[in-house]
Amino acid sequence: MAGPGAPLALDPAALAGRYPFLPDADAILGGLAITVGSLLEDPAYEGARALGRARALLAAERPRDAGGLQELATASPELRLLSFVFARIVLSAAPTPGALRRWAVAEAKASHRTLAVAPPAELEEVARRLGVEVGIAPGAASLGVAEYVRLAAPIREAEFRLARQEVAHGRVTVSPVRAARLLQEAVRRSLAAPFPLRPEVVERVRDRERELLAELAERVPLPVARAPGDAGLLRERFPPCIRKMQRTLERGENLSHAGRFCLAAFLHRAGADFETIVDAYRGAPDFDESVTRYQVEHITARDEGRGYEPPECDTLRSHGLCVRDGDPDAGNDRDRRRDPLCYEPFLRHPLQYYRIRGGTVAGEERSPGPGDPPAGSGASRRRRPAPEGRDQPAGGAGPRAR
Repeated sequence: MAGPGAPLALDPAALAGRYPFLPDADAILGGLAITVGSLLEDPAYEGARALGRARALLAAERPRDAGGLQELATASPELRLLSFVFARIVLSAAPTPGALRRWAVAEAKASHRTLAVAPPAELEEVARRLGVEVGIAPGAASLGVAEYVRLAAPIREAEFRLARQEVAHGRVTVSPVRAARLLQEAVRRSLAAPFPLRPEVVERVRDRERELLAELAERVPLPVARAPGDAGLLRERFPPCIRKMQRTLERGENLSHAGRFCLAAFLHRAGADFETIVDAYRGAPDFDESVTRYQVEHITARDEGRGYEPPECDTLRSHGLCVRDGDPDAGNDRDRRRDPLCYEPFLRHPLQYYRIRGGTVAGEERSPGPGDPPAGSGASRRRRPAPEGRDQPAGGAGPRAR
């Protein structure tokens, strides 16, 4: 095994074909004397463009299946790399980031399928080139605690929580398969950032690939808020945590399992109709409409339509979903500021916050006062929470309620 930090002698072209997202894969293009202009226009690369378009379109529609293109399986390493670069250039030039983020999810999932069965030395080398220090031992892999937390935080599966890992001497030991899943997240983060393009290149791409970009816009529409069916919702009175969850999805970013479940349960109890709740997830990078509809129905139809109760504030804090101190990334002053109501000792539930601000909660006969326990908790009617890791709405992959 190569020593720590030492490059492993693997065939660069073959590695770039399997893992075209690696930072140094671009060097292969340089060796082939291919420019962005030629990749966009030269008839010699029409095959790469066609495969790149297919990769982008399949990712937009079914991000979990994007690595299953038959043409990819039979393509040469060079063609796979060129099609990847072409897709990334076009998606980076798109007017909105939704399609790029969904493609990042798709390519990251495809990389996981390869990394999960890769030899340990290859797994270690890919991690090194991604800037992730992974130690490999027989049947195990290890990462520093900070690196593990950074990569595992967006992963929705409960078994990835740090509290469930083997931690010793500042390192987290996991199986090679789990290490591959963590690297999947590193790949997704890397690819979700647009490729830097000069303004004139952006315009050139948009002009030449306007049909592709138009079709992508249809397959990955911007999140919408329906007017019918949610007229009673007082969105400006939602608690800070719920507003943050909505902003996360509207930006096309990943929201944790617990966050997705909480948002659906809250919106349902606040009076949103079924379609409005489904629409809230359209910005998720792994959005899958059929899966989302199934999961939202499961959450909202329980107990004769009352639905699951959203988690209490303590639970949201344990999942890192509380933003009562303010969200520094918010686009308005209100959401960047600390919310005094969230610090009141009687406040224990997001629905309680909504009631106090003047909202109406479905299924309640009266509006409790500030000191009353939140509906569904404490002295009020206690409801069984959703099983951890199940029955939680996601844009696509993640929940196991199917």
